[in-house]
Amino acid sequence: MEKIHHNYVNVRGLKLHYAEIGTGPVVVFLHGFPEIWYSWRHQMIAVAEAGFRAIAPDFRGYGLSELPTEPEKATFKDLVDDLHDILDSLGIDKIFLVGKDFGARVLYHFALVYPERVSAVAALGMPFILTGPQTFPRDLLPKGFYMLRWQEPGRAEKDFGRFDIKTVIKNIYILFSGSELPAAKDDNEEIMDLVDPSTPLPTWFTEDDLGNYASLYENSGFQLALQVPYRAWLEEYGVEDLKIKVPCLLVMGEKDYALKFGTLEQYITSGMVKEYVPDLETIFLPEGSHFVQEQFPDKVNQLIITFLNKLK
Repeated sequence: MEKIHHNYVNVRGLKLHYAEIGTGPVVVFLHGFPEIWYSWRHQMIAVAEAGFRAIAPDFRGYGLSELPTEPEKATFKDLVDDLHDILDSLGIDKIFLVGKDFGARVLYHFALVYPERVSAVAALGMPFILTGPQTFPRDLLPKGFYMLRWQEPGRAEKDFGRFDIKTVIKNIYILFSGSELPAAKDDNEEIMDLVDPSTPLPTWFTEDDLGNYASLYENSGFQLALQVPYRAWLEEYGVEDLKIKVPCLLVMGEKDYALKFGTLEQYITSGMVKEYVPDLETIFLPEGSHFVQEQFPDKVNQLIITFLNKLK
């Protein structure tokens, strides 16, 4: 970890943080929630040792990156344009993109809006999906589903506010490591109530890891995180041609709760996703959860590096 360098760049009126290691073709890692640049610690070191330059930014309002003055107005397009301007500021023309969870959605969005800047993409935990109100399967989701709850202004803030930040991060990691959709049973139960306080952390996630996440979220808070992805989820891509035209690797854990999001598993396994991502290789990791890159770092590192080496 001490090999990873930390820098800042002023982009679109904000001071944004990024971690960096290595030299060579550039691989940019985009985190999800409740993650941060730190969630890519294993992959950054591995790809650097394989001859690449690894860069992992904290999205605006996350971790060590500055919070915009109106976080409630942030959009996915803001994150896409931030990345574009970070690359320009660093003099980087073309990249490989790796994204996890909603970071994968930013990855696809970037590849649609700025296709000339992308050589290939690797997504973890989320295939390419259509956006907009008609594509969010509310009728197929439990009424107390966490995404629906967190889309309600003020509800997650009140729920999270009952606990210290370290406990909130711990609870979310425990919930998202399961194979069932996190959902409250009724309107009187909140998402944080779903975790028994005595439940241990996943075996692959240490107390030191939890402390690092907690310190970063103590700095940033959850204002931006609740806006993007959750309250901005129905935002559309803003382009007409919805095809990812570069090679794509999709890595899913077989026990990832996200596979139960509507008909997502069938969408992947039937090959329907290839209508939008024609050059797609999909790999399912047995026993893999929503956090495959932290749970099975060696396996994920090997998959990413093999994919990159075929294309560099």
